[in-house]
Amino acid sequence: MKLIQAIIKPFKLDEVKDALNEIGIEGITVSEVKGFGRQKGHTELYRGAEYVVDFIPKVKIEIAVADELVAKVVGAVEQTAKTGRIGDGKIFVMPLDEAIRIRTGEKGDEAI
Repeated sequence: MKLIQAIIKPFKLDEVKDALNEIGIEGITVSEVKGFGRQKGHTELYRGAEYVVDFIPKVKIEIAVADELVAKVVGAVEQTAKTGRIGDGKIFVMPLDEAIRIRTGEKGDEAI
């Protein structure tokens, strides 16, 4: 099993969710997060004063999947979240040692 984390632009969330539904992903966790990468934030003007926004709003998606679905999920997220502009985000794939469904006690692939 793997845990896939994707940091994407907020307006791409619905497209990514739909793409994941199409390949059979039934559950995701979404968090609103802030951060920056190479883009290092940006400058905005508010009431005539200029100020720096260091942390850019992003969305973090977490998906637990069986090993055989990793390539499909990564491909779907990468394809739908891409705008071709700086700040499109990142995808991280990590090993997932165990998953347990609290309600039934199922473990492993059955729990996800």
